[in-house]
Amino acid sequence: MIRAATSADVPVIHALIRELAEYEKCVEEARATEEQLREALFGARPAAYAHLAVDDASGEPVGLALWFLNFSTWRGVHGIYLEDLYVRPSARGGGHGRALLTELARICVERGYGRLEWAVLNWNRPAIGFYESLGARPQDEWTVYRLTDEALEKLGGPAH
Repeated sequence: MIRAATSADVPVIHALIRELAEYEKCVEEARATEEQLREALFGARPAAYAHLAVDDASGEPVGLALWFLNFSTWRGVHGIYLEDLYVRPSARGGGHGRALLTELARICVERGYGRLEWAVLNWNRPAIGFYESLGARPQDEWTVYRLTDEALEKLGGPAH
């Protein structure tokens, strides 16, 4: 079962994000607090959204899709950017990842959004194979750039 997350789910969302960061070998970079997630997801002006995959038998959350809206100037419509997709190892192979992506694709189609996109680590061959089996294709002509920490402060700080 897939359901929209509620504010009561923030502790499990936080735990799933930490598990994902461990899987991606960069847990030290996962600094978000439960309070930050609560504000981003359920505050006065939500900036992100989350869906949970719940085990049918136990009712326990086993997967997470955390996403936000982006916008295509070329298409003139919104899209969904999937920030995190994670299914606990014990629940993998049970269709939860596919169900989460299906729900996001359904939202896109229902709302007239033009795309559903995400990034995947180059070494994550199981995920890449899974995504390609759904019809997703890599955008090889694009390279992602990012400013964080000191570089972001240097460029955007008061002494720039």
